[in-house]
This record gives sequence, structure tokens and C-alpha cells, in this order.
Amino acid sequence: MSKGPHESYQVLARKYRPHTFEDMIGQDALVTTLTNAFKVGRVAHAFMLTGVRGIGKTTTARLLARALNYETQEITAPSVNLAEPGQHCASIMASTHMDVLEMDAASRTGVENMRELLDGVRYAPVSARYKVYIIDEVHMLSTGAFNALLKTLEEPPDHAKFIFATTEIRKVPITVLSRCQRFDLRRVEADILAAHLRGIADKENAKITDEGLSLIARAAEGSVRDSLSLLDQAIVQQAEIDGDVSGEDVRTMLGLADRVRVFDLFSHAVKGDGKSALLEMRAQYADGADPAIVMRDLLDICHEVTRAKTLGDTADFDAAPDQIARMKSLAETLTTGQLTRFWQLLMKAHGDVRLAPVPLAAAEMALLGLSVAGQLPPPELAAQLIEKLRESGNIEAGSSGSDYPAASGGPAASHVPSASPIPAPQNSTGAAPTGSAAQMRVQGSSPHVMSGQTVSESVYERAPEAATLPAPIAEVTLKSLEDLAEALTPKDIALAMDIKRYAKPISFRQGNIKFQPTEDAPVSLTGKIVAALQLLTGSMWIVSPEKSGGGETIKARERRERQERDAKDRAHPAFSHPLLAGAKLIEIRDVAPTSKVGAKLGANVIAADFRPAETGEDDED
Repeated sequence: MSKGPHESYQVLARKYRPHTFEDMIGQDALVTTLTNAFKVGRVAHAFMLTGVRGIGKTTTARLLARALNYETQEITAPSVNLAEPGQHCASIMASTHMDVLEMDAASRTGVENMRELLDGVRYAPVSARYKVYIIDEVHMLSTGAFNALLKTLEEPPDHAKFIFATTEIRKVPITVLSRCQRFDLRRVEADILAAHLRGIADKENAKITDEGLSLIARAAEGSVRDSLSLLDQAIVQQAEIDGDVSGEDVRTMLGLADRVRVFDLFSHAVKGDGKSALLEMRAQYADGADPAIVMRDLLDICHEVTRAKTLGDTADFDAAPDQIARMKSLAETLTTGQLTRFWQLLMKAHGDVRLAPVPLAAAEMALLGLSVAGQLPPPELAAQLIEKLRESGNIEAGSSGSDYPAASGGPAASHVPSASPIPAPQNSTGAAPTGSAAQMRVQGSSPHVMSGQTVSESVYERAPEAATLPAPIAEVTLKSLEDLAEALTPKDIALAMDIKRYAKPISFRQGNIKFQPTEDAPVSLTGKIVAALQLLTGSMWIVSPEKSGGGETIKARERRERQERDAKDRAHPAFSHPLLAGAKLIEIRDVAPTSKVGAKLGANVIAADFRPAETGEDDED
């Protein structure tokens, strides 16, 4: 009885497996090296093939075994020219040749399995030129198995060759790697993979658009086997479609979001429109988009827009013309600092979404965070403000750029102040804009306006109105770090203690603090001080940690003053009274002037506790 077509079908990944080195795509370096080695007769006795899944490691191992044992009526030496099938080729590629032994290390990891395999190494091959051992997923071998392999691998018989394949090269002991010739199989570029898929689709009479094949090539992430498996799945879609399998059909099959809609999502988020971003995310999720894939697509768009911003007209893109125009248009509205800030947020969001119990919720929260970042002033604005303040004399000319790390766009951006009050630029009506960076000022005992010192309007035009600083909780006057520590609320008692313990003051003036942190100071101390100052005064301060030049910490000064006071008190004549001879001073403490003793004797009195002296050794304090 004849078999039905579905019973005899062979998947594309097996049907189009390379049979010669020329059939391999994207591995030109490997092919060239092996060709030269075989040409000059310098063929290693052990090979290590590494790369991602589906890149061709096992296929390359079998082709190597073919090349080592290649034999025809005219050719009797190893050769990489395998165009004409040799005497052993068919059985080697089918994994049935008795001199080519394949072992899956994932299922045979023990030292007993390795000893059993190596027992036959000393015997000559039956019919082939070499006895070839192919060990797949070699990193799965146990430590004992690796140790059993080492001696044979270092000095194998002339008729034995070893070929190892692994996806986890770092798990292979260095003692094994040093005895092998290593080849790293690279990921295949998307355009090369798409061209390869086009050739196979034509052979299979499959009608798939170039856009669909490009989507499959990108989704495969450089893996040839994965791309062929996806192509198999796409060809099946043709049975239900009247016409070619389009990019939209492939996108639906893969659960990918529409590229145009992802552009919309990115645009809403970076412009600070959180509501529209959440609505679009929900709509894409309802249409079957995977939140993790949406985050990855947002990363791709952020990267492409950044390239368009940096490279300008010299940038080349693998996208439709309308999408390229949209990327360039979006790049003109954003700064490089903003784009790098968005990239950092999306990188963290991508990992969070993949690990979150509810990926959609994690994606929505990430988009809200992105929209909040879109409302913030560009990081470059801080650098321009600092430069203007330096020119106006409100920042010391000798201060280095490292004192003002806000231009990086990272967490250190909170260290950037507005320093002294700056007059707001007027709009066309003559009124100062509200809610802008021009309203930032230091709240002190007597705020004043600097005459003739303005910041250009172009600086403020980049600052969105939403980027206003919080109102101060109270009008405070700060003249020292000690004032700052005392002004902190009870909930910030830990920060107050850190300031007293770890900060060595250098200079303190309105809008600008310099101090030297101790060696054991927390790395977050500077940022916490900036946040506390902003909450207290409603303005951003420059807080500059220096490497030297600091005095005593507040705690050290208090400790020194207390010791000096105690020494002075101990020298009081009252303590040398004959009645106290032999007594030991335990404690000296201040007496409050409101107490009975304090009211009778005055405020500057002390109380002392004594203990009778005991015979023998003195007690410790």
C-alpha cells in the first residue's frame, strides 16, 4: 500500500541540510580555514565546533568526517571538495558508518560511557581511512568523563580523529579546549538568511512575499534550522490563503506586532502620552501580540532612531521607505541623551516583562515609566544650564565636568542644580512662561534676582512644561551640613546620621556644596543629599564629592569636643577633694538648668557619679 504524502514528508531542516562545504551559508571563515588545512596537509586530530542552536555544528561535524574519509576511484586522500559522492559519504551522512561514531553527551555523561567509547580507539578502522568520534553537546560530560578523555585526546593514535560540538563553550574545561582546534560558527545575517529562504521557497513552489521571508529571517536570530522550521510553518499557511503569504500573515503566525503600530506605541511613550501608549498596548495584546516581543521591537526602534539621529543621511536601514522617513522625523524631535535614557529603560523593561508573572502588566508599567521619562527635560539641558551658570560666575570656573554628571542621562542627573535664581525668558506676549525650568530657584533667607544674567530661550524651549520641581516643604536657611542634618524630617533620620558620620565638609554656600566622603561612605550618599535638598528648598543643588580637602565629619568633631570638655571637667578642683581619695570617676554629665540643682547653682553645672575603689585590679570603664 502506498504511503500518503503526509507520511513521507521530510521537514525542510532535514531535506535541505548541506551536503558539501559550499552549501553552508554564512561560514566563509570556517570553510576557508579547513580548505587551506586540507590543502597543505595540516589537519588537526581534534576539532571543537561552537555556536548557537541550529547554526550547523552537527552538519559541519559530519562534513568533516566525510572530508577526512573521502575516497573515490580517482581521489585517495582527505579532501574538502565533496561535489562527487565518495565511497563512504552516504553512510556517514546517514550516521550509519561503523568507523564514524556519534555520541550524544547529554544522554551519556558518565565516565563509564567515555571509557566504553575510548576502549575502541586503539583498534584500526574497519574500512575508512580514519576512525572519527563525534561527540555532540560535549559540555554535558561529567568531570570524570572529561578527565578520562584528556590523555587520549592529547596523544591519540594516528588513525583516530575527534570532533566536538557544543553550545556552551564556557562549560568545557580549558584543558580540553587547549587540545582542540576551535571553530566558532557565526550567526547568519538576516539578509543572507532571507536570500537562502527565497531559494528554498522557489524550489518548494511556495508563494511567500519578500517581507514575509525577511520577518522569518529576523525571527530566527541567525539560526538556519529555526528559519527553515518557521518557513515550513509559513508554507502551511498558503493552503488557507488565496494568493501569496504576506508579511502580515507571517506576523500573525509569529505573534509579532505590526511594525507601524509599534512605531505608534514608541511615539506615544517617548512624547509623554501614557494614556495613548497603554491603549495601544492593550489593542496589540488583544490582537495576539506577545508583550515580550513588543518590548524587543521597541528596543529595535529605539536603536534605529538613535542611528538615524547620530548618522543622519549616511545611515542605512533595512525597512520600508515610509518607515525610514518616520524614523528620521522622530529622530529630529529627540536628543541623543533622551534616546540613551529610553534605551536603558527599555533594556530593563525587556527583562522584567520576560520574568513577570503577568507580562502585560509589566509591559504597561514599563510604558508608563517611558512616558514619564519623555516628560523630563533632555539631559543636554542640564549641561547647557551649568555652562550658562559657569559663565555667569555662579559656578566656580575651576570646577570640572565630573562634578556635574547629569549630562549622562542616568541616575546621576539628579545632581544638577538650578543654583541661584534665573530670570525666566519672556514669550511673545511679554509674560514669563509658567511651569518651565525658569522657575527654579534656591529657597533661602533672602532670595534675590541677578540683574542682567539670563539663559537663552533656546535652552528653555527644550524643557517641557511638565518638568517643574516640587514645592519646598518649608522655607529653610542652610549654612552648613549640620544645618541640613538638623532640618531633615524624622523619617530621614538615617540620612542625617550618614551626613554626620561620612561627610567631611569643604565648602557650603547656597546652591553649591562640596564635601569629601569617607572611605566607607555609601555610594548613594550624594544622590540622597541632592534629593533631600530639593525637597527642603524646592531647587536642585550642585553637590560635589571631592577626593581630598575635607575637614572633620560632624560626628568626629562632636566626639573631639566631648572629649575635650570631659578632660576639662575632670581637671576641676572638686574632683581632687580628700573625701574622694581612692574613688573612681564613672561618669560626668550635664545637669539641665530646669532641674533643682541647676536652678540653684546655675546652668553650667555638671554631675558626677563615683564608685568606691576596690582592692585588686581596677575596673574597666
